[in-house]
Amino acid sequence: MKAQKRWLIVAMAALMFTAAIVVLPQIIGAKQSRGLPAKSLAAAPVPVRSTSQDKKNEVIVGASVHNDTSPPLRDMKQAKVARKAEKEANENPKVPATLKHVDSPDTAVQSYSLMMSLFAPNMPSPLLNFDGVAFPGVACNCAPPDTNGEVGATQYVQIVNEGYQVFDKTTGASQLGPAGITTLWSGFGGVCQNNGSGDPVVLYDQIANRWVITQFAGVSVPTDECIAVSTTSDATGSYNRYDFHLGSNFFDYPHLSVWPDAYYMSMNVFNSSGTAFLGPQPFAFDRANMLLGLPATFVSTGVTGGSNEDVYLPSDLDGVILPPVGAPASFVEFPSTGAYRVFHFHVDFATPANSTFTLFSSPAAAGFSLLCATTRSCVPQAGTTNRVDGIGDRLMFRLAYRNFGDHEAVVGNFSVNSGGVAGVRWFELRNVTSGPVTVFQESTYQPDTTWRWMGSAAMDQQGNIAVGYSASSSAINPQIRFAGRLFTDPLNVLTQGETTLFAGAGSQTGTLNRWGDYSDLTVDPVDDCTFWYTQEYIPSNGSFNWRTRIGSFKFAQCGGLPTPTPTPTPTPAGTPTPTPTPTPTPTPTPTPTPVPNAPSNLTATAVSTSQINLAWTDNSNNEDGFKIERCQGNGCSSFAEIAQVGPNVSSFSNTGLSSNTRYRYRVRAFNGGGNSAYSNIAGVRTFR
Repeated sequence: MKAQKRWLIVAMAALMFTAAIVVLPQIIGAKQSRGLPAKSLAAAPVPVRSTSQDKKNEVIVGASVHNDTSPPLRDMKQAKVARKAEKEANENPKVPATLKHVDSPDTAVQSYSLMMSLFAPNMPSPLLNFDGVAFPGVACNCAPPDTNGEVGATQYVQIVNEGYQVFDKTTGASQLGPAGITTLWSGFGGVCQNNGSGDPVVLYDQIANRWVITQFAGVSVPTDECIAVSTTSDATGSYNRYDFHLGSNFFDYPHLSVWPDAYYMSMNVFNSSGTAFLGPQPFAFDRANMLLGLPATFVSTGVTGGSNEDVYLPSDLDGVILPPVGAPASFVEFPSTGAYRVFHFHVDFATPANSTFTLFSSPAAAGFSLLCATTRSCVPQAGTTNRVDGIGDRLMFRLAYRNFGDHEAVVGNFSVNSGGVAGVRWFELRNVTSGPVTVFQESTYQPDTTWRWMGSAAMDQQGNIAVGYSASSSAINPQIRFAGRLFTDPLNVLTQGETTLFAGAGSQTGTLNRWGDYSDLTVDPVDDCTFWYTQEYIPSNGSFNWRTRIGSFKFAQCGGLPTPTPTPTPTPAGTPTPTPTPTPTPTPTPTPTPVPNAPSNLTATAVSTSQINLAWTDNSNNEDGFKIERCQGNGCSSFAEIAQVGPNVSSFSNTGLSSNTRYRYRVRAFNGGGNSAYSNIAGVRTFR
């Protein structure tokens, strides 16, 4: 009997202990969502065991430490941050690329010819071109500015360390600011109000027509992410404000994106002293609740891969066509290992343990050499021996995603060392959520001896691509430029040439080397054609006197209004959302054009374990180009387009293939009148 009583006592104690573990965090989280807690009560992220068989990391769940809704930003006292001592930001801590990448010849440098020179004059000139926030960045007296910006329905918002400004996108006139980012967090309390640390990002959620403004915060090192989501499309209005405590590590370089089911973020994680890289970490924030101003959570799968894994960026939605229903957010990793590793984040806020972050595909990247691998005294400037940092160990912001209906595409870029100078390596990956993921095109833009670096790439509704970047050399002061291509141009080249947005009149001197962590190229959500770019420059030689510039431009070939994305009333997870009625778009009557003749005599020849060469006979004289389709396997029939080539081209090399694998191909010509019939099908197996 005594033994039985002892057993009952032990069982009751175990039951009470289990209940405390399960219930107490929920009680604490509920209290924290209603009021600002003392520092000792800050919510710690809670690990949750994942049931996924292919997932090594535990799923981490964290509740917002505090959330509220602010007064309208325009009615708040605009903060002028107390003047601080001039300070250059610390060097970005090194990540694995600098340690393990093996430099190789750049096999993707854009080649030039007479044909290319004929395209060059067509790059558009700026439509608007005006100054943004200037040093000291609302008295932060810091360098660099980390220039970032986004275009919305009627406004353009620029954000830097540690200030913001709202502009009328039609005229460029200032509507609010410049003011300290602290303004947005006035009255909120905690580290978001008192210990903001910069690395700001502003996004426009065009699905809901809301602004998303973020920066990291912490008393000594950044441990929190502060996220504010506007309640309307007016950037000067009120915001739903959130403080998310991510953990006790040093969470660096936050980059966020908009996706239908969440706001996604990548972080480069270091130990609490910032001396050791632990690895990259993905996060998903509960977008539905944040749009409504309700208490929200984040889900993370923790550091993914450890200290030897390269860092990645989440794909950020552009355009009016949403990703396929249920499509995972795609993260793309810097290709120091020779591949664009694509990860899928499936988040489940209702049952977080079901969330997974898994490697989906690893298409091969062209060879390159790292830029500024061992020093930040790297990019030359006119009139000084002082050089600035190129940051060549990570993808540059943003990774822009677009769904065209018949295919998906993401475009991104990073800086490389090519021909002894810095060049912008840009790339387009296709079908990142559904597969098979392919490198549709990639190229290094390095047309001369000028150094080009710190780019940002995006794509308009037609598939035209633009890339903005900084340009400098020992002969010129740093400038802001952009280049681009039309979707009908030959693949792998920025055929439309280059335009200067603004030429700085000075160079950064003294001991300063930092030149921003990123720039930002975005696309107007209303016409889905106009690009907006923001970047920094120096007005005259000096140490702490950076300026920022904002400009817009548009390809003349991009026209017509896209069908607008319906703006649903946000609802919490689990609540049915009515399907809005789309606005019909008039269909123009095309001018009849004879379609081209079909190509013939298609052959496929394996030349290695990863490459197959195609050749065909061009039987037409009126084609705009050829579309190449491929499927995998004996007798396969599920062909998907993998590339396009220009007119009068009759060969193509398909690289990045799997060894000892059979592929089948077919080709057809196209022009404004439509597509030709298909060629014959040719198949071959890659080498073993």
